[in-house]
Amino acid sequence: MARGKKTLYTQQGYQELLNELNYRKGELREKIKNDIAVARSFGDLSENSEYDAARNEQGMNEARIRELEELIENAEIQDESTIDTSKVSLGSTVKVYDYTFGGEITYSLVGSNEADPLVGKISDLSPIGAGLIDMREGDEKEIETPNGVVRIKVLKVGRTNA
Repeated sequence: MARGKKTLYTQQGYQELLNELNYRKGELREKIKNDIAVARSFGDLSENSEYDAARNEQGMNEARIRELEELIENAEIQDESTIDTSKVSLGSTVKVYDYTFGGEITYSLVGSNEADPLVGKISDLSPIGAGLIDMREGDEKEIETPNGVVRIKVLKVGRTNA
């Protein structure tokens, strides 16, 4: 991630970054330190797979800590209290009727680093997310996706954490 490039987050997504950073800097760092100490007690480090595994875990944890610190430094938090709930935007929860699949789907629009489509959190930069931006209840639209065109109708727009 380029320094200085701001990434939008919902308040919840930003808090999740902070929580993960605190966990990795505290509890996980301590566990890894203890794992390394235990592995050292096994003797010869040149053939000690437990020691190698603990050191690898330490390296991955420190890399993730640096990544989280950079994400937090470059985070821009969407003020969810200012969201116009009459139209879809970052931080909105939107219920749509998908004519293509014949059913209702609820999406939460989040920043790209928060997206988790399996739980309905889609990025505002994804084809569906970008297509929903600025739509209002009752609006219908065809959205081009990698799997073809999807026709949707917005049934309800609200704030994610309302």
